[in-house]
Amino acid sequence: MDRTTDRLLVIDDDVELCELVTEYLEPEGFQVESVLRGEQGVERALSGEHALVIVDVMLPGMNGLDVLRRIRSKSVVPVLMLTARGDDVDRIVGLELGADDYLPKPFNPRELVARIRAILRRAGESVGNGGPGRMERLRVGDVELDVGARVVRQDGKVVDLTTAEFGLLETLLRSAGAVVPRTDLFEAALDRELTPLDRSVDMHVSNLRKKLGAKCGDVERIKAVRGVGYVYTIPSTSTHSR
Repeated sequence: MDRTTDRLLVIDDDVELCELVTEYLEPEGFQVESVLRGEQGVERALSGEHALVIVDVMLPGMNGLDVLRRIRSKSVVPVLMLTARGDDVDRIVGLELGADDYLPKPFNPRELVARIRAILRRAGESVGNGGPGRMERLRVGDVELDVGARVVRQDGKVVDLTTAEFGLLETLLRSAGAVVPRTDLFEAALDRELTPLDRSVDMHVSNLRKKLGAKCGDVERIKAVRGVGYVYTIPSTSTHSR
């Protein structure tokens, strides 16, 4: 296995926390690079050398949300945000800006590892898999999703999606026309079980609507079914293929 695929970047000004995270993650098979400043963190995150970036919201100078915004303007590298416990605003804004997931501080190191592995599993599940299923393409209306290449096109133009957004869209397209429960979407986007009051799926759906367009033709692209989940609408003139 190429060990560079396990390289992680931590952007956090808490030196002690960076040292503790490194001490815990390295025995788990990860290589960890720590950066204390947001500006330098953005530069390193855009280097293409890391499988995942961990960003603390509370950074001096350029804060974590600005760091995420800069990263997302040029890259879809998976990003895990570290937020203050109970700070729902930072959490929601982070997801709106394209974070794949978040973890409140202080956190259990085991939970950090679980979140990292879940994101990397979603990001890399198609890598090196040449099976027939990897040649699969899903098409509904003006959107086509290439499963193996992990590429999404809308009206023929490539749309950059985060790991969570891609998993969510794939699940919705596979069940186009039918309601997909939020629990299933949560697992597809984040590879973990739904927890009470967690709005992560709603924010990822909102991002998909922004990137793909709220409507396909004259119908709402992704409809919310109150208390149940979401449905990807099949336009009346759509080709729905796999």
